[in-house]
Amino acid sequence: MTSVLVVDDDPTVLEIVETVLRSGGLEVATFCSGRDGLRAAHEHVPDLAVLDVTMPDMTGLEVCRALRGDAETADIPIILLTGRGQWLDVASGFDAGADDYLVKPFTAQDLLTRVEALTAPL
Repeated sequence: MTSVLVVDDDPTVLEIVETVLRSGGLEVATFCSGRDGLRAAHEHVPDLAVLDVTMPDMTGLEVCRALRGDAETADIPIILLTGRGQWLDVASGFDAGADDYLVKPFTAQDLLTRVEALTAPL
């Protein structure tokens, strides 16, 4: 079963994303801080990570860079899920190493399609 790490400091968004991903048959681990999510990724390397960009302790961009900078987690596909949709925000996300960038609000189908695209076997 595909495992997904979800990190968002908004409990409502965390619950929605978890529900959507579980409905798609995915195993989900949720965390409400960047540091906790990063620690969890090193304890059990997920098949994919969904990161909020704006978090108080460690931004999603910082988590993304940290994951990319470690050989153990460098290849995890990463989706940034955020309310920040200006072109500079999107460019910053890809510069940090994200594989995809999804702006809130999002549809359940859009999230599942993007997760599937990044976790499907080649």
